[in-house]
Amino acid sequence: MKKIVTLIPSATEIVAFLGMKDSIVGRSHECDYPKDLQNIIKLTSPKINIEGSSSEIHQQINKILENSLSVYKVDIEELKKLEPDVVITQAHCEVCAVSLSEVEDIVTNHLNEKTKIISLQPNTLKEIFDDFYRVSRGLNLEKVNTENLIKPLKNKLENIEILGARQKRYKVACIEWIDPLMAAGNWIPEMVKISGGEDIFGKKGKDSHWIKFDEIKKKDPDIIIFLPCGYDINKTTNEVKQLFDKEVKWKNLKAYKNNKIFIVDGNQFFNRPGPRIIESLEIFAEIIHPDVFNFNHKFEGWINFFKN
Repeated sequence: MKKIVTLIPSATEIVAFLGMKDSIVGRSHECDYPKDLQNIIKLTSPKINIEGSSSEIHQQINKILENSLSVYKVDIEELKKLEPDVVITQAHCEVCAVSLSEVEDIVTNHLNEKTKIISLQPNTLKEIFDDFYRVSRGLNLEKVNTENLIKPLKNKLENIEILGARQKRYKVACIEWIDPLMAAGNWIPEMVKISGGEDIFGKKGKDSHWIKFDEIKKKDPDIIIFLPCGYDINKTTNEVKQLFDKEVKWKNLKAYKNNKIFIVDGNQFFNRPGPRIIESLEIFAEIIHPDVFNFNHKFEGWINFFKN
């Protein structure tokens, strides 16, 4: 049996989805799904205080990256003991997980030369699905079995897209970071469109980017969805409350006046490009067109800021 190390949550979820969860011998500190991973060794830890506010976290990360340092520590000694056959990491974002270059250095200097690295770097929904196949090939799994697992996810996506295309297009702003403000990119705008909305800031396949409140005010979205990377519903709700109390100008927006401010679990869903990206899509559909879609994700995956 192959020994697999996963250094990003989406990789852990993909490996489990493909039926290889029992082969995972090491994981990142953020890998918490599926739920029964407690006995699998954590190989990473953050160099920042993740309990701080979004502004404090932003400042800490900037300071580290200015010095060309990694945001995460890797327990190299524990990793060496595990002697993994495969290490799965990412090349998408230095803030999301251990960087590909660091993993390559560690594997070259400390592990067997036969250790295989699989790197994930999705920017669109198609590329997320491509990563499922990439991991499957890297683990030498049967192509037919992999396709049988993936097909139901694609069917769900297509069903939402067909129904979403028939609905009124509401203007949606997706906020990926609160202080400073960041508009979500990559696969998020695509998901909004499939769900029957129009993402007014993000571009399909393009990176998330910083924005100013004046840009939000100018476009005055019908719906605002907060989905900060790494934040659950409670933490996001607390920060959004502080934001609205501190900057009352938000209360003049159409979305605020119409009670169309939503908080989602960005950590568990939208920021993890794995199999549960379809559940993320379902959450968007429920929020944007609640009279059409109901997948029962409310309260667990999302809440209305005004009605929780």
